[in-house]
Amino acid sequence: MAAHGARWRMAALVAMLILSAAGPVDARKKTLVFCSEASPDSFNPQLSVSQATFDASSRQIYDRLVRYAPGSSELVPALAESWEISTDGLRYLFHLRHGVPFHTLAQFRPTRALNADDVVFSFARQMDRQHPYHPVSGGRYPYFEGMRLDDLLAGVDRVDEMTVAFRLKHADASFLAVLAMDFASILSAEYAEVMMRAGTPARIDNEPSGTGPFKFVQYQRDALIRYAANREYWDGPPALDELVFAIVPDSAARMQRLRDRECDVTTNPDPADLPAIWTDTHIRLLQRNGADVGYLAFNTEDPDLADVRVRRALALSIDRRDLAYTVFHGLAEPAARMIPPGVWPAPEIGPPLADPEQARALLAEAGNPVLDIELWISPVSRAYMPASRRAAEAIRDSWAAIGVDARIVVSDWTEFLKHSMVGEHQALLFGWIGETADPDIFLTPVLGCAAARTGANRARWCDPVFESLLTAARQQIDRPAREALYRQALERLDEQMPVVPLVHSISYVPMRANVTGYTIPVLGGHYFKDVDVQ
Repeated sequence: MAAHGARWRMAALVAMLILSAAGPVDARKKTLVFCSEASPDSFNPQLSVSQATFDASSRQIYDRLVRYAPGSSELVPALAESWEISTDGLRYLFHLRHGVPFHTLAQFRPTRALNADDVVFSFARQMDRQHPYHPVSGGRYPYFEGMRLDDLLAGVDRVDEMTVAFRLKHADASFLAVLAMDFASILSAEYAEVMMRAGTPARIDNEPSGTGPFKFVQYQRDALIRYAANREYWDGPPALDELVFAIVPDSAARMQRLRDRECDVTTNPDPADLPAIWTDTHIRLLQRNGADVGYLAFNTEDPDLADVRVRRALALSIDRRDLAYTVFHGLAEPAARMIPPGVWPAPEIGPPLADPEQARALLAEAGNPVLDIELWISPVSRAYMPASRRAAEAIRDSWAAIGVDARIVVSDWTEFLKHSMVGEHQALLFGWIGETADPDIFLTPVLGCAAARTGANRARWCDPVFESLLTAARQQIDRPAREALYRQALERLDEQMPVVPLVHSISYVPMRANVTGYTIPVLGGHYFKDVDVQ
């Protein structure tokens, strides 16, 4: 941990030096500094499952065809002004907004506004393995594949310059909501063509040009991202002139920088800091129940964890209420299921109580295996896992009480993501933030078979019964019938226990008192288009 602390301090120092080197602050400009918790792994949200990437890219730089209204779960127009859905649910026709410009960069000056070619390119790259851009930057599109769009989409067609048609192989009640997700951001086909001709195709993923409220200016890994306001933004220019992400993984360091006026907004405070924040008159604390879940994933391909009786025993030993109220100091509520409160179908049961006696009986039934489990955690605090070290220690103690040894393994965020995606872990603490108000978002991309192939399913669990229930639910238009199918899917999870839903977050966003216009979205994330600094 000392080495990690040294890296965090060095990253914070580098960030300050870069900010200083960038020149004196222009007092006539409104600049907001957001203390973020991690570096993005790309500036193309198609390539990532990281919330840090989405905050840094799709939520500032890009737009989607549809979006959620601020503070709401209602889908409203964005780059598409309107749309029609065929009566059989197999064709979605989108009419694009006219005169939407892409960002000008040093290496790219757009010659036209948004049109149908950009939408077709943004989806064809992900769905067509023969597309020249498909293999660029690794060629993995975890959300696209995890949401099974490769099985759902029959094609994306240019009807005319400002009209696009999506053809589906079968009806899917969640499809429109999926198009509001970060990975469905619209990239510039013209920029892609220019960079391909120049022999630098990956540049579109690292130096992005979008249509969003902020333009990319500068990035220094693990230190800083700088943006400028897009004064031509179709939904009106931002109130800010500049936006800066200062990347500070340590929650205590982020809070200190907020107190020292080195940042204006931060994220995921340590539970231990909350009492001091409440009494600080210079800091405001916004609060909202999060549409997310923090969970423990078992690698079901690991020989020690392949037996469902072992997984159920380990789950039964954990006191979820203690994690929420004691370990996380009220920053979370105990979870009954993977789907959080506020997203249908509402849980019919409360969080299960810890039952060490039954856990020991299940282990005996499994032959009393000798277990020494590596429990992986990341030092990066997330809303769904605000204190992963303390959570891991509590789980380790619960397992020790039933005769199971555990070793906590800590790695940096990038390495944690990389190695867990290929199944090098035994068990890990992870989480998921829903990006639609449809229950499928908490199941298919986290636990579906396609997600197991891409690595987004950290349980590496592909269950035909569960998969068939999810498929039937997506194809069912009738809401009560969909609810019944999702309840069956949740019961299957309880039986097989590839993951243990632990908590749902209560999100807190600390900010300086002079920051106005910031709201916590229903589905999480950080958006700065309407934020101002007085």
